[in-house]
Amino acid sequence: MVSNKEHKRAALHEKLQLLRSMTNSRALDKTSIILDATKYIEELKQKVERLNQDIATAETSKDQNHLPMVTVETLEKGFLINVYSAKSCPGLLVPILEVFDEMGLSVTEARVSCSDTFRFQAVGGEEEEEGDSMDEETVTRAVGRAIKNWRESTSQQ
Repeated sequence: MVSNKEHKRAALHEKLQLLRSMTNSRALDKTSIILDATKYIEELKQKVERLNQDIATAETSKDQNHLPMVTVETLEKGFLINVYSAKSCPGLLVPILEVFDEMGLSVTEARVSCSDTFRFQAVGGEEEEEGDSMDEETVTRAVGRAIKNWRESTSQQ
């Protein structure tokens, strides 16, 4: 019969391994896993703070002709793409997704809100092809170009 102490030890080990995998830690001992998790949490806090600052900047913008704000961040495999506008942008999602397709970016996860504001967040990775790999700036320019083309097409209507 397995003792209660051994159950607790096994449960702790399982939780540490889960924490290790969630934070992409390569550490083997408890202390290092926890330190890696702490660093990971700090990085996430900084990302949230940057995104909140970007959103606050966009919301305080008085310029109604201002294009939606685009931020792109490189991930281990792919990119985190954020598009934000303080006002609704009907029809903007389609040109953004079309440019992803043109660039060979496959969307693995996405969130969209289009009610009062336009918020789009996607994780996309390059499809396996030979040739140059793209960077944050390339993705930012392509999404910006899609937004500009969308804006021009909606202003003509």
